[in-house]
Amino acid sequence: MPLVALVMHPAAMLYESAIAAEVFGVDRSDLSPDGRWYDLVASTADGTPHRWLPDLPTVPYARLTDADTVVVSSTDDLDGEQDPALSRALVAAHERGAQIASLCTGAFVLAAAGLLDGRTATTHWMHADALARRYPTVDVRADVLYTDEEDVLTSAGKTAALDLCIHLVRNDFGAVAANGIARRLVVPGHRRGGQAQFITPPAEPRTQDGLGPTLEWARGRLDQPLTVGDLAARAGLSTRQLARRMHAELQTGPLDWLHHQRIARAQELLERTDASVDQIAHSCGMGTATTLRRHFQRAVGVSPTTYRSTFRLR
Repeated sequence: MPLVALVMHPAAMLYESAIAAEVFGVDRSDLSPDGRWYDLVASTADGTPHRWLPDLPTVPYARLTDADTVVVSSTDDLDGEQDPALSRALVAAHERGAQIASLCTGAFVLAAAGLLDGRTATTHWMHADALARRYPTVDVRADVLYTDEEDVLTSAGKTAALDLCIHLVRNDFGAVAANGIARRLVVPGHRRGGQAQFITPPAEPRTQDGLGPTLEWARGRLDQPLTVGDLAARAGLSTRQLARRMHAELQTGPLDWLHHQRIARAQELLERTDASVDQIAHSCGMGTATTLRRHFQRAVGVSPTTYRSTFRLR
């Protein structure tokens, strides 16, 4: 089982800590391709259980080197001095090979430990300027939900912490697991890290009114050559009205939405079925395997075959 250590430093904040505990601390092995899920421990300076997570196994900072992933909770003390023991423990865990992730203002904790030097990072937009001023070697991006540099990840403010946690699940266990936990938490399955803060999810409308029935209709016909005109006609709108509505409700255009849905369908079929790449290309409306491979590589970062070998449900 991948071991996740949630750092509950003295200034840890409840909201982001609870998000991490919910995602990594509740057994959802039924969503995993191999029946595994995470083992979650809290980490405090001396291993004393934190008052917010009293029933969670707790280890001292020195044991962070045992973790596969270390998640640092947000902090409400941006001006305080960093605990040198925590900085040393984070660096040691990273050097041992653990991926290190911060939630919201937890980026200040990583920066103080030197783990963000020369890297791209984000934090809550209200504190991004302060992070950039204090740590000029960090490339601070205030307009994204989260950053992923493989072994060091950061999230923006508040609920963006959930986006990052689901992103980690997607990396570890695949799209079906990530989408499954998102459905159980009643949140969108995937908001891209480069998406600006404040943006509503691209995959679902805010309500079941308005565009909801049209988008559901389209999702049931992704194997067909749908056009913007088809969507507009179904919604009873002009193409311009449809574009305005989709940008207002989803912050994306009709073609981009369709493309995202086709890629998501391809991911699920790669995980859940034995269909060939040609068959999947047809089923998600990409036409040919060559077209699917090109767009899939660009969107997901790996080929369909590599994705399937990593996340195929047993």
